[in-house]
Amino acid sequence: MDTWNEAGVREAPGAGPLAGLRILELGHFVAAPFATRLLADLGADVVKIEPPGGDPVRQWGEQANGHSPWWSMHARNKRCVALDLKHPRAREVVLRLAAGADALVENFRPGQLDRLGLGEAALREARPGLVIGRISGFGQDGPYRDRASFGVIGEAMGGLRYLTNHPPEETDLPPSRVGISIGDSIAGLYAAFGVMAALWQRDRAGGAPGPFTLDVALTEAMLSMMEGTLPEYGVFGTVRQPQGSRIKTAAPTNAYPTRDGQWLLIAANSDPLFRRLARVIGRPELADDPDFAANPGRLRHVERLDAIIADWSRERDAAEADRILGEADIPSTLCYSAADIAADTQYRERGMVRELDDPLIGRVLHAGVVPHVPEAPGGIRWTGPAVGAHTDEVLAEAGFDGAEIRALREEGAVR
Repeated sequence: MDTWNEAGVREAPGAGPLAGLRILELGHFVAAPFATRLLADLGADVVKIEPPGGDPVRQWGEQANGHSPWWSMHARNKRCVALDLKHPRAREVVLRLAAGADALVENFRPGQLDRLGLGEAALREARPGLVIGRISGFGQDGPYRDRASFGVIGEAMGGLRYLTNHPPEETDLPPSRVGISIGDSIAGLYAAFGVMAALWQRDRAGGAPGPFTLDVALTEAMLSMMEGTLPEYGVFGTVRQPQGSRIKTAAPTNAYPTRDGQWLLIAANSDPLFRRLARVIGRPELADDPDFAANPGRLRHVERLDAIIADWSRERDAAEADRILGEADIPSTLCYSAADIAADTQYRERGMVRELDDPLIGRVLHAGVVPHVPEAPGGIRWTGPAVGAHTDEVLAEAGFDGAEIRALREEGAVR
């Protein structure tokens, strides 16, 4: 069984399944740094290049001791090098770091690295087998290539924002944001997956030179997640519409109000589950009612069915209702807030909520490592470091001697 030290770090042999892999990150904000954090959690040695003033995410959200708790998790397990990419000597530094890397992940606008002298040809001259993961708003080509973009643009053009709302007949409010930078994170997931696929192909070919270039667009990453939205339109001409908290294909699945003002998610959308739910809410006759006995009828009469279930849930506090449903083996849960997540015993037992000591901000909670790999567990080796915390160490590994590092610092190239 895994054990945990006082800092919340898993104490187990090995450093994760990606130990020995080196990734160079030329990323900022969310997408590329998210991709590399996933790889770092599984043991990869991620070297993050950020400007001398630090990645902008360091300033996002509420600050503790002048530092962002978001950064604590966003940059964990990475070694940070503060380098001014616009400085004349920056190109030399990046290329020497790239020479020792397996992959490079970046999310600048298309063409920006080329203008800095860090195009694919230069990077591959330094490291012929380098895998290059490129994340951008619209991809490296096409008519939108040079348009400005953030995750929210990808979410909108990928189709997610259109569906993230209540049905149009129920509201005239604008489509809602998911609540996190989901477009950036999804693109980061695809980039991390692509990097590993490219490394597998490279190593399968005996380490032969590439090119191994990944082109991940925020818009396309979101579109790829949209299930049957596009196929249904192609076959039937159907434009999927917002469903609120229901799902279109099965009922009952919804969020129901409780006596203490919370929301309880219930998903009893198979026939056996619905029969069980009908008994739990004291309406066993519903299971034999032609309007509700099978899923097609439940969908046709979903408004009436949800009202019946809501009458039951309103008479109970959320925790009590959830307990009753859990004992009946009906899928249900409270709609978790951050406080609920932090207190949850399942998350705590599996190490998905960890208490860490961050030297910059003190005690902090992190989400754990996904996926769990019991045979070679990843871990949280350190929290998001200070600006330039590893500059000297990383440059020395790349072959810069002490005099060169001092000169780079005096010239303002590094911090």
